[in-house]
Amino acid sequence: IDYILKYLLITSTLLFTVLGLVTLVVGLWGLINKESFAQEKISGIGTDPMLLFMFLGLILALLSLMGCVGALRENMCLRTFSAIILVLLEVQVLAVAVLYSLQGQIENYLRSGMLAAMVRYQDDLDLRFIIDEIQTGLQCCGADTYRDWGINVYFNCSAPGVQACGVPPSCCIDPLENGTVWNSQCGVGAQQLDEFSAQSVIFLGGCLGSISRWINQHSGVIVMVVIILLGVQILTLFITDRLLQKIRWSRAQHAVYLQSLQ
Repeated sequence: IDYILKYLLITSTLLFTVLGLVTLVVGLWGLINKESFAQEKISGIGTDPMLLFMFLGLILALLSLMGCVGALRENMCLRTFSAIILVLLEVQVLAVAVLYSLQGQIENYLRSGMLAAMVRYQDDLDLRFIIDEIQTGLQCCGADTYRDWGINVYFNCSAPGVQACGVPPSCCIDPLENGTVWNSQCGVGAQQLDEFSAQSVIFLGGCLGSISRWINQHSGVIVMVVIILLGVQILTLFITDRLLQKIRWSRAQHAVYLQSLQ
């Protein structure tokens, strides 16, 4: 039974390995996509939020390694592993409970957050990266409509610059000129267009609606993933506790045996 418990624990820790690798890849992808390693940007890489993903990925990978080593060598580092898993599980359950209790207000929070990010679009490269990825990935523009970009001082129609009454290129249906070069001017003047004219140039729908539709379309998968993640962690806690009991029992038996020899 000891070998079965070890095998199950090592198998369950593979989840943390996979999650760690995925998080590391996301962080590295973000750094590369934002060209954070470029010479003119390397000085600010220490404050790049993508480093948080890489740090989290390393933590999950180390956690997986701790569980594997503890199971194979039957040492008490399993106790630390179990404590960390318990804390992570409590945080996740609390997060799910908070999200469920605030489900009626989440859309308002998302709207406020996105509008605030749109205001700082030109001033914060990290926020610009996030907004561009959302708009490109979900094929949307603005929070509720493409005219939301009027909240930004550079895209406002009263602005003096060339971007006045425009939208970011990530709103454009075809932001690549000739299929290769990023056309940063493709959204110029888009706010002045009516919806019929604008629909051939930019995405008309807001991102909040796209996010809501995506969640509704994938709600079953999301619930299943959450249940599987929580279930694997609970199973890992149970197996770890059983192994710790075995280790303590084996050590007690060994101590009794040594005393009998004396």
